[in-house]
Amino acid sequence: MGKMVVTILAAVAQAERSRILERTNEGRVEAKVNGVKFGRKRTVDREKIVALYASGTGATEISKQAGIGRSTVYKLLKELDGQKMEPQTSLA
Repeated sequence: MGKMVVTILAAVAQAERSRILERTNEGRVEAKVNGVKFGRKRTVDREKIVALYASGTGATEISKQAGIGRSTVYKLLKELDGQKMEPQTSLA
């Protein structure tokens, strides 16, 4: 008898969970249609990073000026350019 009650309660809980997920997803879709943006807001000025890199400033200096990690500079440049950007060194 006890197993039957637990099984019924588990089935009710599972059904309620699926209804919650459905309502949540419907709300998320409706919010996106209404123009709501999800996720954390961007705090790094991507144009500034690209401008500094284009002017020949190295990733270490860019990271110091922007207050971000050097790996973040490389990640942003790769994201914006579509290819991995390595610092250009001349072997003179």
